[in-house]
Amino acid sequence: MSDHAETASRFLELHTSETPLLLPNPWDVGSAKLLAWLGFKALATTSGGFAASLGRLDGNVSREEAVAHAAAIGAATRCGHL
Repeated sequence: MSDHAETASRFLELHTSETPLLLPNPWDVGSAKLLAWLGFKALATTSGGFAASLGRLDGNVSREEAVAHAAAIGAATRCGHL
């Protein structure tokens, strides 16, 4: 199984377990590390929170910035590897 397929399978398991999936939305690497330390098994991202952390309104972040932000959160936490 490829890494992507394995990750997708683990993420699906989080959605179908008997325990509800709580999926917080960190706005930066620091909040992501804190949420991972608290034990969350997966993290999402927040477009509005990320934009605000840059002093911008939601919708004013480029696709490249958003992808880089998501990659930074994944790299900074174990949640990015499910």
